Amino acid sequence: MITHEQRAQILSEALPYIQKFYGKTVVVKYGGAAMISEIMQTSVLRDCILLTLCGINVVLVHGGGPEINEMMKKMGKESRFIDGLRYTDEETVDIVQMSLAGKVNKDLVAKINIEGGHAIGLCGIDAGLLMCKKLTGKNDYGFVGKITSVNCKILNDAISSGYLPVVATVACGEDGHSYNINADSAAAKIASSLGAEKLLLLTDIRGVLRNKNDENTLIPRIKLSDIDRLTSEGIIQGGMIPKLECCRTAVAEGVGSAVILDGRTEHSILIELFSDGGYGTLVFDDKGRPEYA
Repeated sequence: MITHEQRAQILSEALPYIQKFYGKTVVVKYGGAAMISEIMQTSVLRDCILLTLCGINVVLVHGGGPEINEMMKKMGKESRFIDGLRYTDEETVDIVQMSLAGKVNKDLVAKINIEGGHAIGLCGIDAGLLMCKKLTGKNDYGFVGKITSVNCKILNDAISSGYLPVVATVACGEDGHSYNINADSAAAKIASSLGAEKLLLLTDIRGVLRNKNDENTLIPRIKLSDIDRLTSEGIIQGGMIPKLECCRTAVAEGVGSAVILDGRTEHSILIELFSDGGYGTLVFDDKGRPEYA
């Protein structure tokens, strides 16, 4: 049981971190187990509300894979993935838009508002928030897009008006068609476009592990210059590769740092931002940034 004195000490120790992030922008990518569990969902949303009350600008970018899978099942369609991306044909992109920009987005907005926050729901199509082109590669992914531009004005206008933007990752293509966007990639581009201080990617794992089967082998800090080496050594592998690439992109384009964070732990956002040790794996570029030396 935490005493009143201990609670006051915790709040006092958070002060320098609140001062550090005051007036800065933090982009949170929300997905995975943290979306499925009611307890974890409440924890994440309340953390975001608390950050805004501390004067920190929060943009919440969300996925919604389980909801899309469930809707596709109801529609009699089978989910198909290529290179870790959902193959999105004409019918599937309608289901994605309906699920993400509709139900998931509005449910999150409602829950934030019920918890005492002031959220506004957006998707990439609104005011050209996210423009994209068709993602190309060795395979055809259907209507999966790669972001070409972010309209920061709509986000900045929402923040300056006291709202917490909640963004569904459906974008408008150069051809006027709707496209499905990977939520990690969208969060990284939004963070870099806003000049965010920090990007938080909530995942279903503690962070980058030296041994993927042992969560006690967490690597707490990774420099940009270390990513290629760790990948060639097989330490960064599988689904962690694209997440690290998103972190690399964000930091290389001006985001202060990016963190791969365990979304299964209650208040992991607060632990990461308001404590010395942090919680996940911090990705940073130490050039010209003495705090990371």
